[in-house]
Amino acid sequence: MELYKDNRDRVSSQLKQGEALLLFGANHHLRNGDAEYSFRQSSNFLYLSGLHEADVALVLVGGDERRFILFVTPKDKKREIWTGTMVGVEGAVAEYGADVAFPITDLKGKLVELFGGIGTLYYRFGDNHERDQMVQSAVAGARRKARKSFAVTPTRFVDPDSLIGPIRLIKSAREIALMERAAALTRDAHAKAMAMAAPGRNEFEVEAVLAHTFRMGGGVGPSYESIVATGVNACTLHYVKNDTEIAAGDLVLIDAGCEFAGYAADVTRTFPASGRFTAPQRSLYEIVLRANIEVVNFVKPGVRFSELQQLTIRILTEGLIELGLLKGDADQLIEERAFDRFYMHGVSHWLGLDVHDAGPYCEDGESIALREGMALTIEPGLYVQADDMDAPAEYRGIGIRIEDDILVTKTGARNLTAQIPKSIEEIELSIGSR
Repeated sequence: MELYKDNRDRVSSQLKQGEALLLFGANHHLRNGDAEYSFRQSSNFLYLSGLHEADVALVLVGGDERRFILFVTPKDKKREIWTGTMVGVEGAVAEYGADVAFPITDLKGKLVELFGGIGTLYYRFGDNHERDQMVQSAVAGARRKARKSFAVTPTRFVDPDSLIGPIRLIKSAREIALMERAAALTRDAHAKAMAMAAPGRNEFEVEAVLAHTFRMGGGVGPSYESIVATGVNACTLHYVKNDTEIAAGDLVLIDAGCEFAGYAADVTRTFPASGRFTAPQRSLYEIVLRANIEVVNFVKPGVRFSELQQLTIRILTEGLIELGLLKGDADQLIEERAFDRFYMHGVSHWLGLDVHDAGPYCEDGESIALREGMALTIEPGLYVQADDMDAPAEYRGIGIRIEDDILVTKTGARNLTAQIPKSIEEIELSIGSR
């Protein structure tokens, strides 16, 4: 709870007198029939409360009257028999640190009261029509009450992401500790997956090992749908069918990360199923590895986010020229975006409560500069499609990606996933010891 209180303090300190923030939690969603998808709290709500319940809302009031208000479903013994213990109004205060809490059914009426004296409301319109209507109705009710008292009511509405995103971008020491645990479980899972992903195994068997390791270590599970792609499947960036038998001579690309206490890891490794890279596989892998290492080493405060992609494109383009997959001058090829044929995604994204975490990529009209406490991925890749008849035959159908999770430090960066083998020597030695 100290983590969430720290987060609230960071956000509340940015709310001025006459400003308030309104967030709703996630809802349950049906998967099929009356079976629901596994519940996952919305990340901003989780960041500020730590509360894992549906049908909830919170309000942060800024200024001299700084308050944390929770709206929850009241405890119901009959319902708890089916769904488990509920927090309830008293628990929202005693366990989750709310200054005051109310039943969620009281939300509209309480908002009418709360909006008196609030000129700026941080609330995101457009996500849920019914909620939007309720907020608009509460604003109208507050205005009617304010006619005699001349009180301020909301006239300025701002997306909460513009307030919370930049704050979430800088990880606290407590958040970093959770991300380190997610990275450690991801390391264990990749090691076990690499050890068993031999010819004759199926991709879904490898996926099962990943999920088992995440949960056995106390993780929530995968932080996104795990990718286990053998052979040509690795050329599909978001391949998630995971139902192909691994063949001798194939490369296996595993893109999988653990979620621990809401915080995500995101790691990709590519390795030969039979234990040894073929010459073409090795040639392409060395280029991607070079890009991964050089870009990771380039990360430090002051470097602009866009520079990471620029460096990646330069290294990959020059490597493709070396192999004859591209022909011509590197500068000209980069200007023409010839690399798009083999590398069509970005090298990085923010990492945290979301795999693609909150936070801006631009500030003051240009790419954001890296700062201490930011967490991001570095994930160069090369993909030669099987039907690319202009590519030499030995490279067709090869997909390679190497991805690490990086924390920007005071003077440079720390690779949270450095212990997961990625050099050719480490990989071949690891697989050779099966």
